[in-house]
Formats: sequence, C-alpha cells, structure tokens
Amino acid sequence: MHVVVAGGGLAGLVAARHLAAAGAEVELFEADERVGGRVRSRVVDGFTLDRGFQVLFTGYPAARRELDMEALSLRRFAPGATIAAPNRRSTLSDPLGDPGAAVPTLLNREVTLGDKLRLLRLQVELRRRDADDILDGTDTSVRAYLRDRGFSEAFVERFAEPFYGGITLERSLSTSSGVFEYTFKMLSEGDTVVPAAGMGAIPAQLRRRAETAGATVETGREVTDVVADGNVTVETDAGTVAADAAVVATDPKTAAELTGVETPTDAKACVTVHCSLPAHQSLDTGSRILLNAADARPNTVAPMSAAAPEYAPDGRQLLAATFLGEQDDDDAALGETVREALSSWYPENHFGDLEVLAVDRVGFAQFAQPPGFRAELPAVDAPEGPVYLAGDYTEWSAIQGAMESGRRAAEAARTRLQ
Repeated sequence: MHVVVAGGGLAGLVAARHLAAAGAEVELFEADERVGGRVRSRVVDGFTLDRGFQVLFTGYPAARRELDMEALSLRRFAPGATIAAPNRRSTLSDPLGDPGAAVPTLLNREVTLGDKLRLLRLQVELRRRDADDILDGTDTSVRAYLRDRGFSEAFVERFAEPFYGGITLERSLSTSSGVFEYTFKMLSEGDTVVPAAGMGAIPAQLRRRAETAGATVETGREVTDVVADGNVTVETDAGTVAADAAVVATDPKTAAELTGVETPTDAKACVTVHCSLPAHQSLDTGSRILLNAADARPNTVAPMSAAAPEYAPDGRQLLAATFLGEQDDDDAALGETVREALSSWYPENHFGDLEVLAVDRVGFAQFAQPPGFRAELPAVDAPEGPVYLAGDYTEWSAIQGAMESGRRAAEAARTRLQ
C-alpha cells in the first residue's frame, strides 16, 4: 500500500505516522522548507518567537496520544489570568488547580461572587462529560450560553470577551458554545503550556515519530495536482508519483483546489507583536496572561519568558501582545500601542525600554466557527476515489482538531485499501 501525504502540518504528520505504523509505504511532501504549517518557531536575537501567540492544552486527547509530552520539556502558564484596565489589575484563577491564587481570586471585584460560583459549578459539570460528545451537543453562541447560565455582564465584558477573544479570535463571542465548553474543560483538566524550545518543537517531534515509523518526509516539494482514477496520480513540482491513495493535508484553500471539495473560507486573522523588556522590570502577573478589559488593543499580553525562561536571553524578558483581526497600523505604531496599554495598566512602571522584536500578521489563523458550524465541514472521505482530507477544518480549529483529523484520515485510507 503506497500513500502520498500532501502537506506537512500537524494533520499530515500525524496521518503519515499512523499509515506508516500500519505498514503502508508513505511519502509526505511539504511545499515549505520546514514542516509545521501554522505551528512554527524561529529565533531572533536570542529570543524564541512562535508564529503568533500559540499554546498547547495538555488536556487535549489527541495531544496526549500523539506527543511525547515529557520529551517536549513543557513550560506552564499559571491558570486563570490577570484582568488589566487603566490603573488597576486583579487576578481571576481556578481555585482547584491554583490554590495559591484562591485568596486574590476571592477578593477580585471585577466579577461577582456569583460568577465565581458559576465558574466552579460549570467546571464540575464539564468534568463529568465526555469530551467527544461536547462539540456535537446542543449549540448556541458563547455570549448566549453565558447569559443563559446567569453570568453577569461584568464577567462577560471584563473576562470572557478578552479571554475567549484570545482563543476564538473575536470578542463578539459569536463562536459556537461547543468550542467554549470543550476548551473550558481542557483548561480545567490540564495545563496551558509551550515547549521549552518553542511551539515548533511539536511538528519537529511529529516528523521524527513519522520517520521512525517508516514514512519519508520531503520538504521543499509542492503537490500541484491530485487525480483519482482507480489509483491516484500525484503531480508535484519535481515530478509525478503514482500511489494507491492520497491524504491531502494542506491549508483549506489549497485542499479545495486539489480535491474540488468545498472547505471553510471565512478566515479569522490576528497580529502578534513580540516585545522585550529588561528582566528586572516586574509586571507582577507571574506567568498569567494579561487580559485587556478595556478594549482590544491589544487583546492580550502573554508573558512568554515568565512561563518559559528559555524564550528570552539573559537579562531580558519576552512578551507576546496579540491584536484581533487584520491591523492597518505599521509595526512601530502597534508597538507604541502595546507600550501605551502597559503604561496605563502599570502607571507606577516605565516602559521606555520596551523593544519590538518582530510582528506576525497571520491572515488565516482560524476559520469561523459559529453555532452549528460542524454540520458544514467536509468529511475526511469527501473527495472522490481513494483521496482523504486531513486538517482542522474537518473537525474544529485547534491543535486537537488537526491531530485528530490526521488520525481519522489515516484510518479511513487504511480501512478502504484493506
């Protein structure tokens, strides 16, 4: 059984490993010079910069199945967040997973005591539910879901909008409540982490595991056409390959061009400004993410090196400030906006030494996930013939969705060919 995998993102790498482990001859072609797709890292002046602000939830079932977590040397963000607004900051955390923050959370006046009890009740309720059933349950928007459960407007505006704005890339909270429940469950049952070497260590490990299983991974080779007529003919920029099956694990637009299957086109963008400060300049948030409760400029500021000291060289610290949507401002103006926000949150501090290291403008960071979105997604076996789709757009927009789709595409191909 010979299978070609087009695309070396998380989904393609997982599919390649499962197929090779099942005994298939697997060739994976990735157009870029590196694997990883949207998940990658680079080093700039001694700082490790991920492509945009990205984290891994260790509660994800697919991550637990596909990754050697220990080998990634994971570094943990503290649970909850610091709610920031001009001249004030407060902590809201999980008293079960973060007992040290129980008193500051109890004293937090940004949200009501009733909201804190509702969060605890929701946490207990979701722990009893199977993760696989959540996304297929009754669906509404996140905003309507929170309203129906009795959360206050203060909680929605000061915590939910920036926190879930960071997860779903929109503060309107119009995303599916299934995504909210799933991610809330994962946050409650696991940690929010990054590998010590950057998020790019995840696809690097998946590549090694695929190659150990017997797959061949070739970068810098683009798949330009996939024709299914009994068997499969795969055209690449370096020649034609005949195969028994193909897994198309490219971005949604390219997958649609290669297979003729309709894929999500409504993209959500974000812009992340990577900034450095002197290491001695304390932000008193520890490794908690800062939420902008006042507006979305920026939506969040993540203390990357507070969570993962390896991300910054000695004497400096790294922050990742994320803006939602595309931004017209140039890099310098965005950096100045970050400086102004931090100055308003920390009027006792001085941010003249803040330095912009790089800016990532990610045009397609996620696809839109409104209520009922999963009914519109293509199935892994939607293409004609022995051609299969692997990508988060067949599940939901997350690392979990990408890895799970790779496993499912491999299983579909293996079952048919057997």
